[in-house]
Amino acid sequence: MDGQTYTGNLEGYNPENMSVCLVDARDEKGKAIPRIFLSGNVVAQIIATEKPFNIKGLADRLEKVFPRMVKLYDDVGVIVVMDRIRLNSGGIIEGAGPMAERVQRVYDEFMRETRV
Repeated sequence: MDGQTYTGNLEGYNPENMSVCLVDARDEKGKAIPRIFLSGNVVAQIIATEKPFNIKGLADRLEKVFPRMVKLYDDVGVIVVMDRIRLNSGGIIEGAGPMAERVQRVYDEFMRETRV
């Protein structure tokens, strides 16, 4: 509202008053700010510069390969396959072995297709 602009990664927001927290932020002069909280009453506009990761799409793809063995925890952005392989938007975070390698191949294929 006062004309200042901040660019950063959205860490979280309060839906009640639309306050936001940005991490790895920069102001319009380029000054680095590790974390900034902005009250909802001063935020005039929020613009997404990247398309969010489609975790549901990845879970659906994994479900085709591993029927009834995929659980999506959308609130935390985690997919669990066979109750022992965990992955998120960055890839596998827990699990090893041949099944984890298959999950990684599905993830890699999904990433190649969605970046086109």
